[in-house]
Parts: sequence; C-alpha cells; structure tokens
Amino acid sequence: MLTALVTLSGCSQSVSQKKQSSETHVGGPCEGCKGIYESPVDFEKLNNLCWLPDWKEAGTTLAVNGTVYKPDGTPAAGVIIYIYHTDQTGHYPTKGTESGWGKRHGYIRGWMKTNEKGEYKFFTLKPLAYPGRKDPAHIHVAIKEPGKSEYWIDDYVFDDDPLLTDEKRNKLENRGGSGILQISSYYKGRKSLKSERNIYLGRNIPGYTAKN
Repeated sequence: MLTALVTLSGCSQSVSQKKQSSETHVGGPCEGCKGIYESPVDFEKLNNLCWLPDWKEAGTTLAVNGTVYKPDGTPAAGVIIYIYHTDQTGHYPTKGTESGWGKRHGYIRGWMKTNEKGEYKFFTLKPLAYPGRKDPAHIHVAIKEPGKSEYWIDDYVFDDDPLLTDEKRNKLENRGGSGILQISSYYKGRKSLKSERNIYLGRNIPGYTAKN
C-alpha cells in the first residue's frame, strides 16, 4: 500500500524538472512532449510503477506493462515515460487547478522511470475516443532517455477498437515499435483489462542514432 501511495503522488501535477541544453535533439517537433518535465517527483526518484489519478473512478480498469530496450537489444534503465489520455467521456478533464501542460492534457496523466531491467507498468482506466470523431481511443506517450531530448512514440491504441481501421493501421509510424495493444480480460470485482507493450528506443525516430 505504501508503494501505491508514493506512486500516486508521482502521477500528480507540478513542475519540477528542467530540460538540459547539452542533450542531443531527436524525434522532430513535439510541443506537448514538454509535459514530461512537469513530474511532481524528481526524475531520480520516480518509480517504474504508476497509478494514474482515475484508477479508482468508475470505468474499466487497464493495466499495461512492458520493457524498454536499447538499440542493441539490452534493457534500458532510467528512461522516463510520460502518458496522458481522455476520461470516460472522451475529454481531457481538468479540475481548474492545473498549470503548464496540465491545462491541455488534463489531470489523467502520469510519469514512470524504468527500473534496472527496463521494466515499467501503469494502472488506469481504458480511455474513450473523442466524441463525434473517428480517431481511435488512445493513450499519448512521450519518453526521455539520458542524454537525449524528449520525443514522442506511437500512441497506445487498442487492437479491438472498431475505429482502428486498416487504413489507420497502415498509417501508423511504429515509432518506438508498435503501440497496438492486444487486450486480455479478467475480473476482480469489476471488469479489468491488461496488456503489454515493449518500447524500442530510437526505432523509427528521426535524427536518432545509437551513437548520438
């Protein structure tokens, strides 16, 4: 329980990080990625587990885990992962106290740092698609690895989503590897979902080389 409480505090909103000028810029433009620096917990103290603020709200729970790999195939420790997504109405909800990117990304967001095995895991509710639009439901994600700028990778999307058409699948860039989640269901008091996504640093990322 203590771990959960600590991690929950690490998923709230506050500016505490600074971008380093000596980092190599990769990934191209990514304005919203700067939300990664708004972690309320210093990057050095982040956990590899994260419970997003909506976890105990009404809806279908979702647990996603995975491993982050370096270009050479070994696990990548110390990689920061920032995620945010819509609520159960398809909107990015705010409470009126948000600052920075929280005003646009809403309060359902969180930060993690991979452990020595490259592992991460987050717990949240499955988001809904934007109302009145044809975009599949998704979870935005940006990463920050040591020595490089923050950059975005493909959103987490759901393989069984009827809005994820063949046309949309073919347009996915597979930045960081595929973001399509294969879902398994289980019941623990209420319907829950789980899935896995491994992330491959630099894969299909503009300007990225293993040496830079």
